[in-house]
Amino acid sequence: MMHAAHRIVLVLGAIALADGQALTGLVRSADEGPMEGVLVSAQRVNTPITTTVVTDASGRYSFPRTHLEPGRYTLRVRATGYDLEDPGPINIAANKTATADLKLAKTKDLASQLSNAEWLLSMPGPDDQKSFLLNCVNCHRLDFITRSRHTSAEFIQVMERMGGYANSATPLKPQRRKAERLLEDRGESRRLARERQAAYMSTVNLKAGPTWNYDLKTLPRPRGKGTQVIITEYDLPRKTIQPHDVIVDSAGIVWYSNFGEQEIGRFDPKTAKLTEFSIPVTKPGWALGELGLRTDRQGFLWFGVSFQAAIAKFDPKTEKFQMFPLTGEFNKDMTQINMASPESSHVDGKVWLQNNGFAMIHRLDPATGKFEDFAPFKDAKEGENHNIYDVIPDSHNNAWFTDFYAEHIGRIDAKTGRISLFPTPTHASAPRRAQMDAEDRLWIGEYRGNRIAMFDTKTERFKEWEAPTPFSAPYDVTLDTQGYAWTGSMSSDRVLRLDPKSGQFTEYLMPRFTNIRRVFVDNSGPKPVLWIGNNHGASIVKVEPLDE
Repeated sequence: MMHAAHRIVLVLGAIALADGQALTGLVRSADEGPMEGVLVSAQRVNTPITTTVVTDASGRYSFPRTHLEPGRYTLRVRATGYDLEDPGPINIAANKTATADLKLAKTKDLASQLSNAEWLLSMPGPDDQKSFLLNCVNCHRLDFITRSRHTSAEFIQVMERMGGYANSATPLKPQRRKAERLLEDRGESRRLARERQAAYMSTVNLKAGPTWNYDLKTLPRPRGKGTQVIITEYDLPRKTIQPHDVIVDSAGIVWYSNFGEQEIGRFDPKTAKLTEFSIPVTKPGWALGELGLRTDRQGFLWFGVSFQAAIAKFDPKTEKFQMFPLTGEFNKDMTQINMASPESSHVDGKVWLQNNGFAMIHRLDPATGKFEDFAPFKDAKEGENHNIYDVIPDSHNNAWFTDFYAEHIGRIDAKTGRISLFPTPTHASAPRRAQMDAEDRLWIGEYRGNRIAMFDTKTERFKEWEAPTPFSAPYDVTLDTQGYAWTGSMSSDRVLRLDPKSGQFTEYLMPRFTNIRRVFVDNSGPKPVLWIGNNHGASIVKVEPLDE
């Protein structure tokens, strides 16, 4: 689904090259005149690559020649509340600058343009009443709910059915899970929660009539630094591909994990060539797909193969997999190994992994194939819920983990096995993914806390920064070589860049609905470049800030 994706074919004449721009123009509307913060996207016909720029304070946009090759292009815009009027037919010619002024008109279908965060902002009630809907965006957009006509009783049936799907399921590819996680809400507590949630959802959908009984609210368009960016999006060949984790190797090749299919992908941005490699199935009949993707010092790729209850090691040179299925009593129906973390395996030869189904951590010795088991919450009281989401090694290969259900960061001492827990300053923050920097500081996405957190593992102190947009729900955080911290949102279609020294955020809006998970910064060039996957949009996205 495209967000405000109004396509037109342009065939305007070109004018003499003046400033190295391939295409430029003015964007305006009758209501606002020249418009700042409009995303203008150009896609060359019959190619999978779309380039996007953003209008400046004067309403002007321009595509540098380095990012648009000669050829025939279509344009679309993203400006919530507006549609693009057809400006007429353009070819981009070599050594010339084409001009296309664009006119926007008020949209007649605002609801179709809202992001998940804008739906949440629009819905009535306090944040804690509707924040449970952040669970839903893992699999689908919120307009599946708001456009429905379900009653409260019907929503309960829907939620019971949804609870049986794997978290890699989407409307295009539903997959069932075999069993529930052990330390999650259930019984009477879950029944009462679902009744409350179902009652609320039946008040924000179209059950009562053809229109919503609340005003639709929109977020402001980008301004200032948020307009100084070039975004390149590479469409993948199947809509069912879910590029969850996207990373770039030393040769500039992009690799991604596929959350819903049993393949990993290798993509060359220079040639747009995609090669997929099929991962061996270790548990036939269980849900397919992989989540975490990380590399060791030798350049081997390691994956958590989720419901297949294994981790995989891939050699990019030989293109061969080595599989390590979990052994023993913790490989059962509910087992889900999402993360494999080999970054510091050179220290002692060990690789950490988490078991989402049991809320446990395991440590693999690849040389022997043997696992060690660690249970941070083995003494949890009845009704106490935990979800170990990520595991990250420090420079000594001690394991650090996040408890997504609650608010804890945990540490496992690599030598003694001693387990320590550290609560985040924000209650019920739901720390999700995290990455360790060169100073052994852990950078964490606090999904429900709507914050970026940094935990200094040496001083054992936290620092938090609240995201400027409500319901941004940061998933992951990474640090670039200029000291900026980056995160992405599954709900607002934005990536955020934080200056930890000043506390200032810059938000970059994506050209269409974009469900962002892992964030990766390529620091090999003169400026850091961010890479993300659009997990529900089957595309890889490159974000190049222009202001630094």
